[in-house]
Amino acid sequence: MWKFMTVLVLLFPAVVSLEGASRVKDIAMLEGRRDNQLVGYGLVVGLAGDGDSTQATYTIQSIANTLQRFGVNVPMDDIRSNNVAAVMVTADIPAFAKPGTRLDAIISSIGDADSLNGGVLLQTPLLGADENVYAVAQGSVLVGGFLAGGEDASVQRNHPTVGSIPAGAIVEQSIRSQIIRENTLTFLLDEPDFATAVRMEEQINRYFPETARTVSPTSVTVRIPEPYVGREMTFIASVEAIELEPDIQARVVMNERTGTIVATSEVRLSEVAVSHGNITVNIARTPFVSQPTAFSEGETVEGDFTDLDVEESQGGFSQLPTTPTLQELTTTLNSLGVGPRDMMVIMQALKKAGALHAELVME
Repeated sequence: MWKFMTVLVLLFPAVVSLEGASRVKDIAMLEGRRDNQLVGYGLVVGLAGDGDSTQATYTIQSIANTLQRFGVNVPMDDIRSNNVAAVMVTADIPAFAKPGTRLDAIISSIGDADSLNGGVLLQTPLLGADENVYAVAQGSVLVGGFLAGGEDASVQRNHPTVGSIPAGAIVEQSIRSQIIRENTLTFLLDEPDFATAVRMEEQINRYFPETARTVSPTSVTVRIPEPYVGREMTFIASVEAIELEPDIQARVVMNERTGTIVATSEVRLSEVAVSHGNITVNIARTPFVSQPTAFSEGETVEGDFTDLDVEESQGGFSQLPTTPTLQELTTTLNSLGVGPRDMMVIMQALKKAGALHAELVME
């Protein structure tokens, strides 16, 4: 007698790759799947005279407390802190991190130490917002800068009072994370948008009918189907692999310090005329000496000639067509010889004139 066994096979959906599309996992995050910040206070030793001065009384007190833990009682007046620096240690612990997982730690001086270069962080507990210890950090501090010189002159590069310990913190206990509530997942969009949320709902329902629902421009809830109960991780991986084309807001970001301009392809302008021109004034002084002829009774006279030159670049109005695109705008401005900083001024003027239909962000 043959016995037949029914096997339920759960597979990833055959996701069709879309041009310009992004995966759900790249534009949204599961609610409950978040990092947590840890912080701790510790000591960095072995600084070869670059540590805190005696004015940092908290450093001396910390040294005394540390030595007392090892059975060494030293009066605070006899402690010197030249080789020790008080620091704050910070780290981010990701969701689902298990005990034994290593984290990167950032070390920052809080005293008047000159440098943390060559120092070693002593074992430092890292606490969460609930004041429980979740990790312990220790190890050699790596500093990306240096400080060299004496009293008369010194050279400093980057920040020698801030360093890091790659994989220098060890997780001692995990933080409980809950991503499934009442058999439902909630995806939070990185960039809240109504159109993107609705597109995500439509794409998820395409592969898992009647499971997704848009709650707000920030969140989309997904109900776990019955066949995936007990296989929730497989379902989450399947949903995160679904692709959709997110809607992008028209935005122009300008950084005045670096002269950087970044704009999305959705930027549009009304029909507008742009004029650009510069006036350059050059003033030069040429010294001269006038001497009398031979055997004359004249005197030598010194003076200078002043040359004044005024140049004006060829500007004029350039007419942009109706609803010009970003490419047409940049091409026209570049043809006028407009640099990044001048382009920023033009962008601001277009926004004030109501011709630039995009969010203008100044940094």
